[in-house]
Parts: sequence; structure tokens; C-alpha cells
Amino acid sequence: MEATLNIPFNKPYLTGKETHYIYQAVQSGKISGDGMFTKKCHDFFESHFGFHKCLLTTSCTDALEMAAILLEIVPGDEVILPSYTFVSTANAFVLRGANLVFVDSEANNPNMDVAAIASLITPRTKVIVPVHYAGIACDMDGIMELAKLHNLFVVEDAAQAIDSYYTGKDGVKKALGSIGHLAAFSFHETKNIMSGEGGMLVINDARFANRAEVIREKGTNRSAFFRGEIDKYGWVDMGSSFLPSDILAAFLFAQLESLTLIQHRRKEIWENYQQAFKVLADNGKLDLPQVPVYASNNAHMYYVLCKSLEERSALISALKESGVMAVFHYLSLHSSSFYAAKHGERKLPHSDYFSDCLLRLPMYFELSKEDQARICDVILDFYNKL
Repeated sequence: MEATLNIPFNKPYLTGKETHYIYQAVQSGKISGDGMFTKKCHDFFESHFGFHKCLLTTSCTDALEMAAILLEIVPGDEVILPSYTFVSTANAFVLRGANLVFVDSEANNPNMDVAAIASLITPRTKVIVPVHYAGIACDMDGIMELAKLHNLFVVEDAAQAIDSYYTGKDGVKKALGSIGHLAAFSFHETKNIMSGEGGMLVINDARFANRAEVIREKGTNRSAFFRGEIDKYGWVDMGSSFLPSDILAAFLFAQLESLTLIQHRRKEIWENYQQAFKVLADNGKLDLPQVPVYASNNAHMYYVLCKSLEERSALISALKESGVMAVFHYLSLHSSSFYAAKHGERKLPHSDYFSDCLLRLPMYFELSKEDQARICDVILDFYNKL
């Protein structure tokens, strides 16, 4: 008989201050966008991570769409991005008419293979979009050097990369999201720091800062009006409604105050998994996540790499029978029904490998040692029987 699923894949963590701050936001009388808690969040991100300018959005998808508008993507422009990513990375640019040029993952890491990018650049290339999968940095020195050489923009998809860092060739450690011209973060409930739904656009190139405010405010200069810089506001550019309510910002700020605590616990869970499965990796039965020397690990997720799609399906079933929810994701975008014909016949074998073989395990703040041990026991028993 199938067990009841009592170890979920994800469980949102509440610090205890969320509803208190939401009450404060409501009592302030300013519960639309850009209230006092939105400002607190902006200040936190800019001071803590060195971002030039931050704008909370209703989702990471919206932040990416704002980036595409800011970079004036037009039909025929080419955007280089990984195939192994969530559809929002691609949709933001498809909506502006761009042609997507997918790059393969690295052989031992789902991040984009930077060595493969140069051959894909053409006179129509405008943007490179590195996705920091699992919060692990892409080779940003290599990407930024290519961007400078070919006069391209870089938009970091840092949806999973809060509180994660890249150490460059110069030895300087920088927060992910602070390196590209623009960056997008997610605060979906599956992320380390969350507000249920939510996102943020980071503007590191000052020339985009003022226009980003306008685009975010339906194409108006209302933000400048509320700061008292102009005596009236009007429609001055294209835009949409990308502002989140200050209620969401209040929730998010409570999470930010507990960032250190949350990250400490998640890293403990990640290390427990890594140590438990080392014996399987040493015996060649599965592969574990690898963190490059230039990257830090923010413990956004923990995954194992099975040897085949069939093996992964069997492992998912074994976990489910023991009441454990484990998931896979990201079918390669280059072979999707929506884009396969446009992509053509160029093979991306590493992306397809991760699509078939990567399995994410439960990862959340309140995952108990007992429940984690149970998950590990199921997986160890599964492979010992193979």
C-alpha cells in the first residue's frame, strides 16, 4: 500500500514576524506599492549585497520582462541563454520578439557552458542571460569578458541565487545579481527568502535606473512625483504594472531579518545530504552536486543525478512509497513543443541529461533530522539493492 506523503518537497518557513509587519503596513494606510516596507527591502538589498538599485516586482518573471524592455529588445534580436532553465527566462525575451539561441549546460553542472557561447554570437546577438542554477554561480568572468568584447548586455537570472557569491579572477567576492548590467530575483514560496509570490529587478548599470522606475509604474513618472521631484506626473514611456503591494514587502522584510538564521539551517541540511550520499558517489552509483571553486553555495536546493531516466523514475516511486515527495523539473527548452522547430537540429546533450537524470530532494528550514535521515535511508537502500 502506498504511504501517505508526509514529507513534502517544500514547506514555506515563517519567522513569526510576517503578520505583525503586515498589520503595520495595513495600519500605515499605504498598502499599494512603494510603501515603507518596500523601502526597507530596497535598502536591505542595496546595503547588504552592494546592488546599485533595487525595485521589488510582483514576480521574477516581471523583473525579467522589465529587463527585456529596458534593453529595447526588438524582433530579430538574438538572446543567448541556457536550455536548462524555467520558461520565464525565455518568455521575457520571446514577448519582445527575440530569437532564442540556446547554449548547452556544462558536463558536470546544469549552468550554461561558457566555453560554448562564443561560437553562438552573431551580429544580431544583444544579450547573454546566465542562470545561476541552484544558486551556484556561472563563470561570470568569462561571460562578462565576452559581453565586453562584443558589446553585449548581461542579465543575470538569479531567481535561485539570493545570498550566493562569485569570486572572480581578481580575488574579489561579489554577490550574484551584482555583476551583470541587470539581474532578476524570485521570492516565490519555494525560494530561500520568500513572500509567497514576488520578485526583484536589480539595476547595476546606472543608465537604466530612471527608466526602470518609469516602466515599473505603467510608463509614468509617478515615482518622481511622489518624491516631490516634479509637480505632476504623466505617461512618458511604455510600461506595465509591475509593483507589488507593500503587504508583500512587509512579509518579505520579516524574512530578510532572518536571512542568516535561514541560510545557516539550509546549509546544514545540504551538508547532511552531501555526506550521506558520498558513499554512493564514491562507488559510482550516482553523482552529487559540484560547486566550482569560484562559487559559493546558498543551499537553495539539493539534488542527486541518477544514471538514467528509468532509474530516476524508479527512485521517485521508491521515495513516494515511503511518504517522501521528490521532484524533477526543466525539460530542455530547445526541445519543447513551442520552440523545437525554431531551434533546429543542434544537439544539447548535457541539458538533456539533466532533464532526464536530475532529482531534487526535500529542502526546507523545518526539515527535521529524523525526516532527513529517513529520506537518506530510502535512497541508500534503493541503490544498495541495484
